[in-house]
Amino acid sequence: MLRPLLAAALIALAAPLSAAEVRELAWSEMVPADAPAQVVEPAPLHDLSQLANALSESGPAVGQQSPAAPVVKQLDGLAVKLPGYIVPLDVTEEGRVIEFLLVPYFGACIHVPPPPSNQIVHVTTELGVLLDALYQPFWIEGPLKVEQSSSELAEAGYQMQAEKIYAYELPDS
Repeated sequence: MLRPLLAAALIALAAPLSAAEVRELAWSEMVPADAPAQVVEPAPLHDLSQLANALSESGPAVGQQSPAAPVVKQLDGLAVKLPGYIVPLDVTEEGRVIEFLLVPYFGACIHVPPPPSNQIVHVTTELGVLLDALYQPFWIEGPLKVEQSSSELAEAGYQMQAEKIYAYELPDS
């Protein structure tokens, strides 16, 4: 009688440890509840005809909205998946992006003001993403670190070593 109860208790305790769940994170959850209201502009761009202009290096750089925005410290160390757009920082000779900023809308950090730092994740990965695929949003999975990072494009409030990267697809209507 005691042995089956003990076995059931051990299984119940071990289940959360063996299935390290990845939490789907929304961008809004990366802003502390008591933080001053911030406006993240512009809305997502889905007009792919503007892709060449957005990725062009010829336009002037623009200043970041809030380069030291407050972060949610409780997210540190969580395994998360977050959807967003990739802004390349480092590309291999084979055309794979291995270091990038993940942002909530297309074109951020290029010719529109970068979002607040708590809306940017500095991502490194061995997987890489083909440079030709950057017009679409991606899911990025891995452990999230609450740590400032600086690049020539923007300040990021979070960092991640990506373990999975895959295309974001809208659910069927």
